[in-house]
Amino acid sequence: MGNTSSERAAMGHGDKAQRRDSRGTKDGERPKILMDISQCHPVALCSLQAPLEKEEFLAWRQDLDVEDKDPTLDRPTVFRWKGDGKEVYLSGSFNNWANKIPLIRSQNTFVTIVELPEGEHQYKFYVDGQWTHDPAEPVVTSQMGTVNNIIQVKKTDFEVFDALMVDSQKCSDMSDLSSSPPGPYHQDAYVPKQEEKFKSPPILPPHLLQVILNKDTGISCDPALLPEPNHVMLNHLYALSIKVRSTSCGLRWERDVLLLFLPETTSIALIC
Repeated sequence: MGNTSSERAAMGHGDKAQRRDSRGTKDGERPKILMDISQCHPVALCSLQAPLEKEEFLAWRQDLDVEDKDPTLDRPTVFRWKGDGKEVYLSGSFNNWANKIPLIRSQNTFVTIVELPEGEHQYKFYVDGQWTHDPAEPVVTSQMGTVNNIIQVKKTDFEVFDALMVDSQKCSDMSDLSSSPPGPYHQDAYVPKQEEKFKSPPILPPHLLQVILNKDTGISCDPALLPEPNHVMLNHLYALSIKVRSTSCGLRWERDVLLLFLPETTSIALIC
């Protein structure tokens, strides 16, 4: 009635085969299962993310260090040779002594401007085919006994020029802006008002009515002489109001007053 040993062995063999077929592996082997990274254990997740975060942090830190560093700018440096010579050249450590830079004569000196980076530079002059140095400038002697001039290019030496450059840029930016408001412009012609127009000549001032020719001379006066007129009547032209067109004008000559009378039909009469 019970299972024999052979039957139990056969059944056991069948169960193992069935389990192997259902899982695709043997009992002793661990199944390979694909899992989402979000389902992993937190410790395992941290161990995977740590190398990535470290690399990103190092890359970000490196970029930050590069941005913090002030880039070295070339500064305009003036070289001047005050000695004698017809042709003067310049060479130095800034161009690895590879070529000679010509200097331009300016009155009694030779001058050139070279863009140099900040730091210490050695240089020498090539005057009329011979290498020489300027004894008036700082010098340095090498182990071989060679004497070269030396120059220190510092950022602080150019702070004033940098400030002026910034100011000029600000001024150029402000010059683009006009102080006048936008919009079209035109010029309106002035049109005088009606009440401003004079329909008749202005009234003669009363002090100009005292014309000496309109007054009667006294009996005691010399008929050839007239009394001295008021100074306000000088340099004014008077015309006779009757049909005879005669004009007169009073002039002053030194201490004398001349009354010029011009009748229409007669010659000029001068009354003093």
